[in-house]
Amino acid sequence: MALTLVPPRRSVPEPALEWDDGEFAAESSRGGAMGTVFLRRLSRWQAESERAGIGDLYLAARQEAPGVFPLEREEFVRRLVDEDTGEPEFDMLVAGDPALVGCVYGFRADRGGDWWRAFTDVPLTIDELTTYRQVFVVAALLVAPHRRRQGVATRLQRELLARSRTRLHLTLLDPGNAPARTAFQSWGWTKSGQLTPADGTPPLEAWTAGD
Repeated sequence: MALTLVPPRRSVPEPALEWDDGEFAAESSRGGAMGTVFLRRLSRWQAESERAGIGDLYLAARQEAPGVFPLEREEFVRRLVDEDTGEPEFDMLVAGDPALVGCVYGFRADRGGDWWRAFTDVPLTIDELTTYRQVFVVAALLVAPHRRRQGVATRLQRELLARSRTRLHLTLLDPGNAPARTAFQSWGWTKSGQLTPADGTPPLEAWTAGD
């Protein structure tokens, strides 16, 4: 099972960003320049080599909101390396300045595959959306605390979806993660129901975007 992770305490819209060959000039919510942030695509093998830094991004988010990020750092990294990177069409983008400051990744989840079997049932609303279409799952989105509210999360998720070859995108959100819900709604995502994990953990909201 994958869980989408978005930094808490996000209360202002992301500003417009200027691009130049895979980089953009980040600005604070008050308009001050915050330097250049570079985006880079990682293969599944490169993602494994960057697991320590990605784990640190997750840990920073978890320390601020442990209820929203229930996994321990080690378990999050294990799922990334042992499960998520092995999914079809795994794709990851990282942001750096040049230190690692953001990460987003996802994969294709075909109906009947291992990812869907992690849930006890699929509600009719989601079943109708996904039965005859390939689905790209946005599994994680992380931004370092000092780089939040500078457009990094917006750009990461936008570029990841632009690279996807599927027309329907799905992400799972903890119902208590209000900042994440607000962010995805502002990006054009819609709540389509919920999925209940087979391991007995609480249901997660399923948000979708695309045709």
